[in-house]
Order: sequence, then C-alpha cells, then structure tokens
Amino acid sequence: MTENPSTTTVTAPLWPSFVYRDAPAAIAFLETAFGFVQRARYGDGDTVDHAELAWPGGGGIMLGSVREGMSLKQLPPGTGSVYIVVDNPDELYARARAAGATITGELRDEDYGSRGFTCRDPEGVYWSFGTYGGVGPA
Repeated sequence: MTENPSTTTVTAPLWPSFVYRDAPAAIAFLETAFGFVQRARYGDGDTVDHAELAWPGGGGIMLGSVREGMSLKQLPPGTGSVYIVVDNPDELYARARAAGATITGELRDEDYGSRGFTCRDPEGVYWSFGTYGGVGPA
C-alpha cells in the first residue's frame, strides 16, 4: 500500500470520481498529460482501491480500479466528462497532445469568451479545459 496523506484544506467541494480498468496507468497519464498530483493511493499491487489526485488550482479527482463484484451499471470504466478551468489552455493542450491524449475538440476561442479544448484519456473519459469560469455567484 502506498499512502501520501495531505493536510491541505480543501477549497473546492467537487471531486469527480472515476473507475479505470488500469488505474495505475490512468494515474500516470493524468499526472503526465494534465498535471494532476497524486496525494493518496490505497491498494495492493496493480489494484487501486482508492486514489486521490489533486488539481494544482484546487480540488481534484478520486479514482479506483474495477473490482470483482462492482456494479458496472452505476459507473462503467472509462466513462465521464469533466470541465476544468485553467489559465493556460495552450500550454495544457500541448502537454496533453504530447502525452497521447486523443484530441476531440481542437483548441479554440469560443463566442462566450473562453479558450479551450476537449480530449479523451486512454480509457475514454472526456476532459475539457478552458478559461471560462462561469458567470459568478447567483
């Protein structure tokens, strides 16, 4: 078991979670392609019972390996979509492309003021990155 506990205060309450067929490879890809930082990983060998990857701007994701007895109807591996606000979409686009991400939406400027792109990781999860941070508090 590898453990990397963190005492960082969480300022982003949303933590999407994913299931991967090859969770160790997914962790390595997400670190290399997008810049996530592994903060915790529990499990033995190639089985990841639970992992937390922090996003440099706050918040993060949780993920784990497909395990026997898991209901794949609830969250099949390689499914999902996440949008992450970034200041540097051009740099991240180049990094993701170099790491082998499948670009599904090329880097572009949107009419609502955002600049960003969409890609898929090796197992099929969609990742969108852009400068649009929402319209503000309601």
